Formats: sequence, C-alpha cells, structure tokens
Amino acid sequence: MSTAARPPVIAFDLDGTLVDTAPDLLNTLDVILREAGAPALPHEETRKMIGAGAKALLLRGLDAAGLKLPEDKVEHLYLRFLDHYADHIADESRPFPGLLPALDRLASEGYVLAVCTNKLEWLSRRLLERLEIADRFATIAGGDTFPVHKPDAAHLLGTIEAAGGSPARAVMVGDSITDVTTAKNARVPSIVVPFGYTETPAAELGGDVLIAHFDLLPDTVARLLVPA
Repeated sequence: MSTAARPPVIAFDLDGTLVDTAPDLLNTLDVILREAGAPALPHEETRKMIGAGAKALLLRGLDAAGLKLPEDKVEHLYLRFLDHYADHIADESRPFPGLLPALDRLASEGYVLAVCTNKLEWLSRRLLERLEIADRFATIAGGDTFPVHKPDAAHLLGTIEAAGGSPARAVMVGDSITDVTTAKNARVPSIVVPFGYTETPAAELGGDVLIAHFDLLPDTVARLLVPA
C-alpha cells in the first residue's frame, strides 16, 4: 500500500497526555514507600517523576526517600507496586478535559488513533478499558510491546505500522521530553500538551506545536498533516 493510501495516524502518550493518572500512581507509590519503611513524599514532588514507566517511578521515589535497597527487595516492591496499582488503576484517573470530543472529531475525519506509552501494555489496556475508551484506539503499544521503548524510534514506528499507517503521515502527541525525543528520532512531528508530567516547561520541550487544550488538537493535526 502506498503512503498516500494509508490512513493518517495520531499516536498518543498515555500518562499525562490522554489521562491524568497521577492520583492513582502516586497513591500507589505512597503505599509502597510506607511498606519499605519510608514516609510518603509530597505529590508536588513525585508528580514530576511520572512518565518513564512504573519501575522508573518506583526507583525515583525510593531515591528521593533516601532508600538504598538490594535489587531483590526493589524487585519485590516493584511487583507489589504493580499489584496495588492494577487494583486501583482507575479510582481517580480521568481523561483530560476536551479529550473525548477531540477523539470523536479526529475519528470522524478519518484519522486512526493509537497509544504509544512506556506504561506496560496490560496496564495500559486495563486503564483504558476501565475508562471505557480502549475501543477508540486501533493499537495500544506499551513499554513491553516491542523489544525497545520510547525514546527509541522503533517504539513509535512500530505503533504507527500496527495501526496501519506510515510515519510520513503520522503525529505524536505527548507531554514530556521523552515523547518529543521519540518523535524526532522517528522523524515524525510532535504536538505537546502542557498539563502532563514534566520538570521542563512544556514550551521548552522542543515539540513542533504546543496546544493549551484538546479543543485545539484536530485543527493542529490538520495543519501538520497536509494530505500527500
């Protein structure tokens, strides 16, 4: 199939882009830190640790709490984190404002929607299913779906291919430097949202376009993806 014949694909990061998952992730981190013998950390601090997957969040939390633990203990805590989080994955997590109407409009205009996240695939699917939006996405590619994950270009390229598209007609939507770097590595334009989880201000991440609200997403995508 020629590039022009393939549908345009919009690939979304998940945590901090599609869904505000911070409450359930950080509540889980609090539980695990207490189990490890440390007090919970302020969410204003730990919110910025989200974005590279559950294990990275745990490791960053342990480091911030000053805990130096043997590898087997860390692995045990990681498995406990996954178990607890899976049971509470959608207690407070919700799609960001304006997301659902934007997805509806994009789908009606012929765009294929996909998820490209470093969250484990089964957790990503569970979250989106609990929120009743999983069926909006042609592909849900997690951090363990392919042999590599973001910021490796192959994660995004594999997601686009699985959705039936081509990188020549695709856009990455994300909230972090990982998403922007991934898009650049894949030579795909990126749209950045400012309401996610990043220590660097969204305007300084180097994305192609910054949008303040999902209401602006469909028109922004149309400008970036001029028909071939």
